[in-house]
Amino acid sequence: MPDTPPASQPVPAEGPIRLFFALWPDAATVRALGDWAERARAVCGGRIMRPDTLHLTLGFLGDTAPHLLPALAKETAARRIEPGTVILSRYGAFPRPRIVWAGPADDGEGQPDEGTARLAAEHRGLWDWVRGLHPARPEARFRPHVTLLRNADTRVLPEQVPPAIAWRYDRYVLVASMQDGSARYRIVASTQA
Repeated sequence: MPDTPPASQPVPAEGPIRLFFALWPDAATVRALGDWAERARAVCGGRIMRPDTLHLTLGFLGDTAPHLLPALAKETAARRIEPGTVILSRYGAFPRPRIVWAGPADDGEGQPDEGTARLAAEHRGLWDWVRGLHPARPEARFRPHVTLLRNADTRVLPEQVPPAIAWRYDRYVLVASMQDGSARYRIVASTQA
C-alpha cells in the first residue's frame, strides 16, 4: 500500500470537491524526492513541497460535484493496473506557475522510455473509464512529473542531477484536495494491487 497523507478532514458533503488521480510514493521515494528538492532549491530558490503532498498526477478531474464521488470511488477500488516502474531522471520547469519538477527523460526527440510509455498507457486507460462518470477531459499532453518547488526561479535548473529514482508502482489513488487554504490531501480510494 502506498504511504498516504493524513486524512485530517472528511471529504466535504456540500459544494464541489477537487479531485485527481495520482501515483503516491512510498517512504523511500519520498526521501529521494526530498533530496532532489533540496538540490533544486539551492539553485532555484522557492518553496519545497511538503513530503506528504508529493505525488505524480495521472489525471486531474478538478472541481467535482459531490454526487459523483461515490461512483468514482467505487470504480477506482474495482480497478487493477499492471505494475510498472517510472524512472525520474531529470529536472524540468513550468515557468508561468514557477514550478520545478522531477520527471522521466525522453530520447531527445520527445519519445518516452518504456516505463514512461507504460505509464502513459495507464493514463489513457484511466481516462477511458472516467469519461463515462465525469465531465472532465484529459490534458492535451500527458507529462508525468512530481512538483518539487513552488515560487521558484525557473530560468536556470540544476546542472547536476541526483541519482535517478526508480519509482515502482502497483496502484494509483483517487485523491481529494482539501479546500481550506492549506495544501492537504485525502486519499478517497485506491486501485487494487
